[in-house]
Amino acid sequence: MDFPLKKLAAATLLLAGLSSFTPFAQANITPEQSAAILKSFSDASVTDFRQFLTRLGQSELAKTDNLSATISTFLDNKPLNAEQQNEIHRLLGLYTRVKYGKAATETLRELVAIPTVTVEGVAQHQNPEFLKIADKIKNLAQAFDLTFRNVDNRVYEISLDGQGDEVVGIHAHADVVPVTPENWVLKDGTRLDPFKLTLIGDRMYGRGTEDDKNGIVVTLYAMKVIKEEKLPLARNFKLLVDTTEETSGDAIPYYFEHNPTPQYNLALDGGYPVVIAEKGYGTVMANFARRGAQGNGAEIVSLTGGMATNQIPSTSVATLVTDQPEKLAAALNKAGAEYAKRNGGDFEINAKVVGKEVQLTVTGVSAHSSEPESGVNPVARMLEFINGLHGTVALKSNFITDAARYGADNWGLDYTGKKLGVGFSDAFMGPLTTSPTFVGLDDKGLKLAVNLRVPKGKSPEVLKDEIADKLSAWSTTTHTPVVFDYSIAEPMYRNPEGEWVQALLAVATENLGMAHTFESSAGATSVHELPNGVQFGLAMPNVKYTGHTDNEFKTVEQFMLDLQIVTEMMGRIGQLQKL
Repeated sequence: MDFPLKKLAAATLLLAGLSSFTPFAQANITPEQSAAILKSFSDASVTDFRQFLTRLGQSELAKTDNLSATISTFLDNKPLNAEQQNEIHRLLGLYTRVKYGKAATETLRELVAIPTVTVEGVAQHQNPEFLKIADKIKNLAQAFDLTFRNVDNRVYEISLDGQGDEVVGIHAHADVVPVTPENWVLKDGTRLDPFKLTLIGDRMYGRGTEDDKNGIVVTLYAMKVIKEEKLPLARNFKLLVDTTEETSGDAIPYYFEHNPTPQYNLALDGGYPVVIAEKGYGTVMANFARRGAQGNGAEIVSLTGGMATNQIPSTSVATLVTDQPEKLAAALNKAGAEYAKRNGGDFEINAKVVGKEVQLTVTGVSAHSSEPESGVNPVARMLEFINGLHGTVALKSNFITDAARYGADNWGLDYTGKKLGVGFSDAFMGPLTTSPTFVGLDDKGLKLAVNLRVPKGKSPEVLKDEIADKLSAWSTTTHTPVVFDYSIAEPMYRNPEGEWVQALLAVATENLGMAHTFESSAGATSVHELPNGVQFGLAMPNVKYTGHTDNEFKTVEQFMLDLQIVTEMMGRIGQLQKL
């Protein structure tokens, strides 16, 4: 909607007539120029945006980069043309980074220290850690003069009000995936506390630094600056902090049962520049009931995998019982070395005697299950290795060896569904991926999850039927009793139209020096089924995503870029005449 011009004249950030706004106008400030501006302020404090601009306008940088006219026009409260508006928003992002970079880092440290993982038997909204992080976010929001609502401890809503009824929802989440603390060890032997932000070099290690407490922090500080500088907004913003994104996913639907749905939705929980397509999330859960061991040899009595279906761990551990542990360990180490060599040599298999048992460990490389190609899956390798020991190492047959045979026969080390014969691909979204991840062991038996990421090309119903038919046939042929549960969601695809999407693309690509093209993602976010939902960062494409992995980290430079970019984005999207 149009702003009344008499109100704009008195605003701190003065706009040109919005009807003349050109969404494709560039800011004409390159990443190199931004870096030079930041360097010039590296040892200086700033009080407010106008003081920041005054100092910059007096520098040689402004003259060299042709920013003097833009800065003078703004400081003189004169109308800005479209390119100047974008340049002012770019400078607002740089100012936020200079003014609040250290404070934002400290806030991230405080949020990482709260272990917001799911606790078995405790509803997420009753978990004391979520009450704790709710209070922390509430105190920050109120200190920033923003409106905070705790919606039944499911979603934390922080509002930045503009004019009109239109709302842009910015989505981030406070929950994090579980950790295996003993696996948080760097290559040099340094041990990390997953719930303590540890700075080593340019890396800030800690659970949630990448996924997704960083998104909460940068949005709060962007809102703070926009409120402080009295930026006139044509619409409202709501930061919606989800508490169940990594688990049940029921918090956001609960919120929308009681509150209006924003007309536009951005997830700061994916990739740059703008992701308009997300694969569908799926799980094939195989349930193997306990049965007594049969035959001769050692018995496998336990097996571990990831602690969540969307997490490829760094290790998988099997425990074996035998009356000759030293002999068994030696045989497993010999077979393991040969198996690893045959299959790429990028993982390790080690067996050692622990008391009267043998502990067999497959060590790979942890990864988010949406990017299996970025890791080395130890669960898949453990299953295939165990299944291939027949004739080499004697094992008793039980429900765990049943699971190993199932994994080896149907999924193998391939992560595109080809082993099972269900693989397919979309030209834009990429291939179906299939990753054995979660292993759950209890008194009833063993659960083994295969995580699916499904592009367009087959409906969930068709894919589910194909998989079910093949697995049912395998179960019958091998006489292996197993119960399967299936859950497969539709992929998301957005038609990339509208001035707001083009503005998002411009902000990200201009700041990051990226190609001006849209992206797709294998990761599903809370905007998957929401209107006008897209991902806007905060991860770089073609860089391994460390969320869900051991030793998760965010670089200081990328965190500062996120703070800068999100501030510019909110200012620019907030002032578009129409989205």
